[in-house]
Amino acid sequence: MTAVMPAPAVVSRDAALMGGRVGVHLIPRSLPAAAARDGDLVLRRIGAWADQLTRFRPASGLSRLNADPRPAVPVRPTLAAVLDWGRAAEAATDSIVNIALLDQRLAAEGLDPEPGEGTTAAMPARASDAWSMERGARTTWIRRPADLRFDLDGVGKGWIADRALGLLGSYPAAVVDADGDIAIRLGPGESWWIGIADAEDPELDLATLRLTGEPSGEPACFGVATSGRSVHRWSRDGVPGHHLIDPRTGRPAETDVVQATVISGSARHAEAFAKAAVILGSAAALVALDRAPVDGAVLLTDRGQLLILPRTMRYLS
Repeated sequence: MTAVMPAPAVVSRDAALMGGRVGVHLIPRSLPAAAARDGDLVLRRIGAWADQLTRFRPASGLSRLNADPRPAVPVRPTLAAVLDWGRAAEAATDSIVNIALLDQRLAAEGLDPEPGEGTTAAMPARASDAWSMERGARTTWIRRPADLRFDLDGVGKGWIADRALGLLGSYPAAVVDADGDIAIRLGPGESWWIGIADAEDPELDLATLRLTGEPSGEPACFGVATSGRSVHRWSRDGVPGHHLIDPRTGRPAETDVVQATVISGSARHAEAFAKAAVILGSAAALVALDRAPVDGAVLLTDRGQLLILPRTMRYLS
């Protein structure tokens, strides 16, 4: 996991959202009380977005889409935007990130439909060409087979962090921590520290990142995200499993990477490449990350190795 380390002058607000903690951290220009109000307002907006993207709320836009038997289903702008980003994330990661994996994940957890209901849970995932988006003036239509269902957990958190940060452009420094997917904007000369926690001992940090705005010019934007197989784990019939499904097999990824932290220009890109790194395994991940548009990466393997992409060194504190 990644943890925000706010400076003393920072105004911080947080709430229980998206199955974890969400925080908004601001360096105010003047009155801390105004920053606190803005932080609370952004948290409410985050809650509203999350309510539309969760599969755990029957009335959410995502749940209604997944349950709708029609071949074409209208969706509202927020859901459409995140589905669109899901397609882009799939393309950016050579199809390793795939948002059409809900049935495979439920099967891995032992929550798959009853036998004979036509589940594709044990099968590799279908690529994004199995579904399409048709944008209209006010409505976006999602066309997909009736048995294709979406899971927007990680993809949604990264998107929400970036979208929320966009509401805070008037602050010299702003950070939105969407349960570990972190979006950061730093004005000239501003710095922020992010701790990368040890997957086996959250009280210890594997490394500390120091992110800094340019001395002059436009604010600098960063995204930091950690993905790993140590957070959502279970055992089914004595076989350990985790929530990161390999779309090539439809099952929990067999990988030597325990967790991956990626630094990029946005939280949504950092989340996608961190997830892909875990699923790929260390050897393939380092090759993929070296050519990916990321600023750095830190991988922890099941042998206790810490593998650091060379261009990460400028951020290590």
